[in-house]
Amino acid sequence: MEGCDGGGRAVLSRTARTAVTAAAVAVVRRYEAERAAGRMKAVLSRRRHRLLLQRVLDAPDCITTSEAVVQLCSAIGSGVLPRATPRCWMRRRTGGTWEDLRVCDDATDDYFREKLCMSRRVFMEITEASAPHLQRQVTFYREPLQPDQIVVYALYRWATGESYDNNTSSFNIGRASGVRAVRDVTAALLRVYGDKISWPTGVRKHVVLRAFQDKGFPNCHGAVDCTHIYVDKPAIAPSENYFDHKHRFSVIAQVVVDLDLRVLDVFVGYTGSCHNIRVIQLSSLSKCAEEGTLFRGPPITLPGGVRTNGYILGDNGYPPSEWIVVPYGGINQHPDEERSCGRHGDEQ
Repeated sequence: MEGCDGGGRAVLSRTARTAVTAAAVAVVRRYEAERAAGRMKAVLSRRRHRLLLQRVLDAPDCITTSEAVVQLCSAIGSGVLPRATPRCWMRRRTGGTWEDLRVCDDATDDYFREKLCMSRRVFMEITEASAPHLQRQVTFYREPLQPDQIVVYALYRWATGESYDNNTSSFNIGRASGVRAVRDVTAALLRVYGDKISWPTGVRKHVVLRAFQDKGFPNCHGAVDCTHIYVDKPAIAPSENYFDHKHRFSVIAQVVVDLDLRVLDVFVGYTGSCHNIRVIQLSSLSKCAEEGTLFRGPPITLPGGVRTNGYILGDNGYPPSEWIVVPYGGINQHPDEERSCGRHGDEQ
């Protein structure tokens, strides 16, 4: 029995060694086969690479070149050629004015006011509110403009009035990118701050009236004036329509503000050759005044016996009326003359 057991163990030991050897040989052969297949695939890939490049170099005409380029792009997409970000022919954006305005460059509030006509705090508030509407999609070619750079360019464009050709170079962006940035920021501001341009109510209305009263204008709600927004004349429009008194092409924006320069009303779009009087006559402001819905407060009697529900201040480009008060064209008037002027303006 002992000999039998010894023989059985010897047979089992030989069988185990044979099985292990066979498994090891199978693993080695599989590894060698995969390695050979990998080398073959690499060789074929290099051959296809050389063939495609040779087709591009040897292309005799534009049609063959186009076919070769299509094949090359197909090879890149299928993984034959490594897919790498093609930045070699794209010029990197430099900083320019944008880098000077970034917080990391320690830009002062005075510099912000000089370039953007606002403080850094206001700029940051606008950027934070508008950023969700200005996100750009990451593309294969280059990193997109960030929301803060889009906002700062649009604000700089509006603050300086420079042409796209001039100010886009300050931010090292193309003209098309500049036009799109202004349009996108405009749309974002209308979505975010659409309810900010309105006539004051409640406590704010009393604050505005009190502020003007302290300046000598009781029951005054604001001041109106027009400004020119310079534009590229539309190609199909007559030149004389957009040509303004400053010999530039523009459209007119009529704006009403309070004593803190908060915008209360905006009317924009008429051509630069249109006079301020014509603009206000065509505006919704004039329509509301004629209907009696512009000022709804109780009427008061001003010095000189003028009774009014409210009015706004305008320069001498506007005609005197019941709801627009314009300055008198003299100095050092007697109080009686000032009152008579007020009555005369009210009658007109």
